[in-house]
Amino acid sequence: MESDDCLFCRIVRGDIPADVVAEGELWVAFRDIQPQAPVHVLIIPRRHVDSIGELKEGDASLAGELLIAAAEVARLEDVDESGYRVVTNVGERAGQSVFHLHVHVLGGRRMRWPPG
Repeated sequence: MESDDCLFCRIVRGDIPADVVAEGELWVAFRDIQPQAPVHVLIIPRRHVDSIGELKEGDASLAGELLIAAAEVARLEDVDESGYRVVTNVGERAGQSVFHLHVHVLGGRRMRWPPG
């Protein structure tokens, strides 16, 4: 299911251009337009899902594909050996600004803990 007013659904449809890094059958990975690290790529499912909080038992393969995609993006962006962070935010208070599930892959600099 798509949402006509969802920014990320519009990217999936090709209505809005994005700097695509990689694609899979179930997902698209593209550079964040407001990067928080030298490498900052978002991985989104092609199907609209608000957040991981909306995933159901039948979505296990989608969740797995997103994590496998994160590892692929890290290799493509050459941060797989130096280290990278994989993050998803759920809800406004956690920092989610687009309500379409997305996974951030951040790398290319030292990450601090706790993150925020």
